[in-house]
Amino acid sequence: MKNTHSIALKAALIVATTQVQAQGFLEDSSGSVLIRNYYFDRDFRDGSGQSQAQEWAQGFILKLNSGYTEGQVGFGLDLTSRAGFKLDSSADRRGTGLLPYGSSSHEPESEFAEAGLTAKMKLSRTELRVGEVAPFLPVILPVTSRLFPPSFRGVDLTSKDVEDLTLHAGKIDRINLRDSTNWEPMRVSSQFGRFNSSAQSTNFDYAGGDWKIGADTTASYYYAQLENIYEQHYVGLVKSFSLGPGTLKADLRFHGSQANGDALAGPVDNRTYQYNLSYSLDGHTASFGQMRLTGDTALPYLAGTDVNVITEGSLVSEFSNPHERVWQARYLYNFAAAGIPGLTFLYRYIDGSHVDLGSSDGKGNEIERSSELAYVVQSGLLKNVGFRFRQGHYTSNYFRNVDETRVNIDYTLALF
Repeated sequence: MKNTHSIALKAALIVATTQVQAQGFLEDSSGSVLIRNYYFDRDFRDGSGQSQAQEWAQGFILKLNSGYTEGQVGFGLDLTSRAGFKLDSSADRRGTGLLPYGSSSHEPESEFAEAGLTAKMKLSRTELRVGEVAPFLPVILPVTSRLFPPSFRGVDLTSKDVEDLTLHAGKIDRINLRDSTNWEPMRVSSQFGRFNSSAQSTNFDYAGGDWKIGADTTASYYYAQLENIYEQHYVGLVKSFSLGPGTLKADLRFHGSQANGDALAGPVDNRTYQYNLSYSLDGHTASFGQMRLTGDTALPYLAGTDVNVITEGSLVSEFSNPHERVWQARYLYNFAAAGIPGLTFLYRYIDGSHVDLGSSDGKGNEIERSSELAYVVQSGLLKNVGFRFRQGHYTSNYFRNVDETRVNIDYTLALF
């Protein structure tokens, strides 16, 4: 597949070079740089091993996107470049996911950089991308809560030719993790030894789509396969209702997963059922949701990505263990309703129980409480600068108790 990518990229480069003056290629191009300053502190309150993961880093993400050459089929090129710099860290405080570190010395790198090129082709409302791709789908969710998100090498196809229907398909052979500059084979996430973490695959396929049914309903179906490790079906439904003076939103999700091929990571047998109900009124949004995992194993997903569950945004735990039963409550307030646009506050409580520990130790329990305050400057010299503060407290009867603090400052500068 590496040769296929190389040939496609070279072909697109030739086409784009010969048509660089074509209308649209330059006129519709854009450039921006995301400037992100990130502080991460995970303090382990008990247990053996590293007592703290604490790092501070500065990152830059440069994006240069061309338009498309004119004609029935348009061609273009995108370039993404990332550079990260250590502001504070050490070998005994590594591992936050912000900075890469040496395999033997464990010393965090002072700086690191990488770049990725994407060739793209467009026909009507269908786009094909080859090279570095960034799918963001229920079966492959890049982690966006660190200095950089992970990136993927492969082919990604998106089509909107059918009204109210968006289709996606793709094939990936490598992942570049959020704190790495290397393209690596893919693995299944194996926290707490849930699967064999050494099992690798160089083929992840996905396909599916989202169907917008009227103005307030979206139905989704996706299939994903990490070759010789797992395969997964996902079904989702999101619907909003007017209820009294406010709006009720229902979010339903189902994952069905099993082993694929040689099952290199061990048995996979999981069904995950989820729902989340939220009610919004005058800046207030209150939510309640539940999740239940059945089958013999945890919910599988790609290592280095986020798991698609209703507890998204949790700071410490994934809440996706075998037989786990989860409920959560959230409260969000948007201060725009009080005349302070750009300011939001979020509080989250998540409770997980009945975790199968795979031993005679009984059932595992975990609780996470977290809060978040975010503000985007609305005017003046610092307009569009975003500040975000997150703090969480995690307790468990089978894992170490954790206090966690995250602070990030983001600013996206449009270059042209």
